[in-house]
Amino acid sequence: MLKNYNPRRVWKTFRFLLTVFVIVRKKERFLYIRPLDPVSFKQTILDLGVSFIKLAQVLATRADFFTEEYLRELKTIHDEVEPMNRANFEIMYNRAFGSVRPFRHFVHSPIASASIGQVHKAVLDDGTKVAVKIRRLNIEKDVLDDIRIIGIFLRIFQPFFSRLTKNSLEAVLNEFADMIVKEVDLSIELDNLRKFREIYQLSGIRFPDVYPCHCSCDALVMSFETGMRIDDKEGLARSNIPFTTLMDRMISFYMEQMLVCGLFHADPHPGNFLVGDDGTLIVLDFGMVKRLPNSTRVAMIEMIKAANEQDFELFIVSCKQLGVIAATAREDQMQELAERMFDIFGNEHLNATSMQNLAFDVLDSMRELPFKVPQELVYVMRASSLVEGLGTSFIENFNGIKDILPVLIKNINRALSAENRLFPTLKNELMSLPLTVRRLKIIITQLSEDNLHIKLSGETMEILGEYVRAYLKPIGMGVVLITTAFFVQHLSFSHHQEIAVILFILGVLRVLIALK
Repeated sequence: MLKNYNPRRVWKTFRFLLTVFVIVRKKERFLYIRPLDPVSFKQTILDLGVSFIKLAQVLATRADFFTEEYLRELKTIHDEVEPMNRANFEIMYNRAFGSVRPFRHFVHSPIASASIGQVHKAVLDDGTKVAVKIRRLNIEKDVLDDIRIIGIFLRIFQPFFSRLTKNSLEAVLNEFADMIVKEVDLSIELDNLRKFREIYQLSGIRFPDVYPCHCSCDALVMSFETGMRIDDKEGLARSNIPFTTLMDRMISFYMEQMLVCGLFHADPHPGNFLVGDDGTLIVLDFGMVKRLPNSTRVAMIEMIKAANEQDFELFIVSCKQLGVIAATAREDQMQELAERMFDIFGNEHLNATSMQNLAFDVLDSMRELPFKVPQELVYVMRASSLVEGLGTSFIENFNGIKDILPVLIKNINRALSAENRLFPTLKNELMSLPLTVRRLKIIITQLSEDNLHIKLSGETMEILGEYVRAYLKPIGMGVVLITTAFFVQHLSFSHHQEIAVILFILGVLRVLIALK
């Protein structure tokens, strides 16, 4: 692995980010440097290691950023790396457990090795079989160094992005940085696992037991779970466990996570899901866990409901509530987006392939919209695409919209929860009515006394900022031309006076047209 700050690694980081920048901007080159081709892009990610492998897995969900050729390569990147050498392992093992040896038996050869850490089989003193996850030596420092380098280059590229594209890309990188810093701390994973066991104890899903007395930021000790991987189609067939049943259970579980409880497992790749002999779904690895605020969950539900019922007004309102479409989007652009989404939800003859092509087409059209993806939705998209990927790989003509939508529609009332339904909402509004009347009286009094102050929302400020920038830009260009004219007037070369006059006239015209 390259050292964090040596010139070769910094150059590879620059080439990685430049490629992302050029592709997102749909340019051929930047600073006369062409982007890496898809295969070289993938190899650069693998060379750079831990952070970039994790980032690539997030970017692989962004069909609005990348072409299909790049997405195909990104989706083949798996978080599997060589185990630590024995010396590094001994350092981390001693740091995690010190002089206390809680294991009767410990298998030094790991059963899984990823970029953050590796997992070993062990047996506690009381005979309990456990899985022990130990993080890699210096992983926290390596991750922070990578985030720092990415941040430096992002600031270099930022001025060349449009505001909305910049916000969307920043959301991805900021969410990634926040997530990976948490993921390298195994005490946070312990906390996530305990929350899942508590919140989803009635879901019918099994989670590992934990042994907190042996856990720390360097190690996580949990029960050893046995079963087949969820993508082991032959093993499931031998055990007479239908994959469609597992997918129904998975979809219901993720519906409950994302839309009802708000706490969701953001890394549902096949290696993190086992199937017990009795067909029980077992979930592993709680490093990537996100919590969705209630307002986001309600907006997501309303968007799904609106798309299903082809309600244009509700669809656009919910998209804006999610922060997906900026308030500056034109009516015709939003109408086109809504119609395309309604086509996906309403087409009864879509198979998995045609649906995927149509979805790519919609995302491609979004590149021309004032469009961005808020931080909260980055991992929702990742989790959704991975769940859908399982279905499309193993169920003929599985359709991520048609097959998942009935489950969502059936549970809309439950997802909205009691506090968001009609009668509680009316009750809350009636209870707040006296306060509303009082506020109205204060506003009228302030207006009569010429003492009314208006506070603009962030969205309104963004709109005003766009108009001001659009208005001032030609004026600024005109001022530059006029200033240049005076500068040229004082130079001594042939026809300098004629050039100065032309520049002056162009500058004045530019200003007058802008002010008109």
